[in-house]
Amino acid sequence: MSGNRCFGAGSTTGEVLQGIDLRGRVAVVTGASGGIGEETARALAAAGARVVVAARNEQKASAALARIRAATGSEALEFERLDLASLASVRACAARLLQRHPAIHLLINNAGIMACPLERTAEGFEMQLASNHLGHFLLSGLVLPALRRAAPSRVVALSSIGHRVCGVQLDDLNFERRAYNAWVAYGQSKTANVLFAVEFDRRFGPEGVRAYAVHPGAIPTELDRHLDATELAAVDAHSPGGKLQRKTVAAGAATTVYAATAPELAERGGCYLEDCHVAAINDARSSAEGVKSYALDGALALGLWAASEAMVGERFGAA
Repeated sequence: MSGNRCFGAGSTTGEVLQGIDLRGRVAVVTGASGGIGEETARALAAAGARVVVAARNEQKASAALARIRAATGSEALEFERLDLASLASVRACAARLLQRHPAIHLLINNAGIMACPLERTAEGFEMQLASNHLGHFLLSGLVLPALRRAAPSRVVALSSIGHRVCGVQLDDLNFERRAYNAWVAYGQSKTANVLFAVEFDRRFGPEGVRAYAVHPGAIPTELDRHLDATELAAVDAHSPGGKLQRKTVAAGAATTVYAATAPELAERGGCYLEDCHVAAINDARSSAEGVKSYALDGALALGLWAASEAMVGERFGAA
């Protein structure tokens, strides 16, 4: 496979996966009951992978699996129940995955929520931090033995341009001392996704388990469900040219699939990708492109890892 493949914002999953054979590979995709998660699962299944759709709503996931089966003809499809806002659910899911799949080649941490009102999980965690970061952090750590057995393997964390809103506040991750702001909480969780990839790759990349964070682009999916018309209009107003450029679902999932499979990324991890390429650092306030330098900060990534371990009550790898 040539290392000179060239893709961009309009590239689709089919284009990215052209010539790539995933037969014999196991892929777990969270939140794949619709949107870009479903498209990611469909694309990986079409390339030959056995795909596990991990989602909270079994009815929606079953419908998605039926659509994927019809589109690809694949019978190598499974459902796994997963509520990322519940550490008990994450642990149970991980245990079942390890029992059924001793080797996992791809873990796509796709599920997420955006800009929701203040809510806390049963463990007391702020909901966006819990669903977007902590649940995936715990899942990734618990299935690490299967990722190691499958090496070379990859973990892909769905971040967002929203990481450009703010960094992470390690001394108040759960908004216990500062006023809650839905967009700040979202931005913090998306920065956490990038920092997770940085530290995960530092720890386990040398073992052949690489990690990447991706910005899929703006896609009309259920992620917008907490936004009313006024808020959607405000998002457009703050976008370059006064209009947010939205992608199709097939283009939105392309960067995820690229990060998961691109041969040219085999020796590189811990990075942030957008539009099917590794993004450059860009700290300009007015820009919608690139990754903020704080999201790649190694010391901050290590601090967040330690805080996350303390919150979930687990230790994953030596510092």
